[in-house]
Amino acid sequence: MKGRKGTLVFYSLFPVLIRSLFLCLPSSEVGFSSFTICVCLSPVRSVARKQEIIKITEQLIEAINNGDFDAYTRICDPGLTSFEPEALGNLVEGMDFHKFYFENLLSKNSKPVHTTLLNPHVHLIGEDAACIAYIRLTQFVDSTGLPRSSQSEETRVWHRRDGKWLNVHFHCSGAPAAPLQ
Repeated sequence: MKGRKGTLVFYSLFPVLIRSLFLCLPSSEVGFSSFTICVCLSPVRSVARKQEIIKITEQLIEAINNGDFDAYTRICDPGLTSFEPEALGNLVEGMDFHKFYFENLLSKNSKPVHTTLLNPHVHLIGEDAACIAYIRLTQFVDSTGLPRSSQSEETRVWHRRDGKWLNVHFHCSGAPAAPLQ
């Protein structure tokens, strides 16, 4: 739609776009006939990127649940840092600490494990970095055969390099990520 001195640009792709309308007034004139309504497409991209971060986080958790260290290392930076219950409050750097749990616990677990990410919240930090915080609810069968649940609070920092998201840091509070069975 073309006005006298303004243009209305509107894309009805998603309801989130309606919240992203901006009124742009030229510096020389202020008046109804001289406005432009612009739709910023970045909210659509940010929603898609946030979904991408949630999905890669779910893939990482699935690799842990399956005891798949190869898949885990493809998703994590080799210099991954973490604070987690298993490290007893110490900052862990690199993959060796995690490899121990994959080799001695996770890969030997034949009992089903199901994890749900509750209330994931993603912060986008520029084009190539993101942070996700969520509750990790893990359901498992304990050594006596009874179903159990554990909960942890996790934050993960992601960095995109060469078009690929890598987990560069995480912090886990609460129960150990891998139920000790």
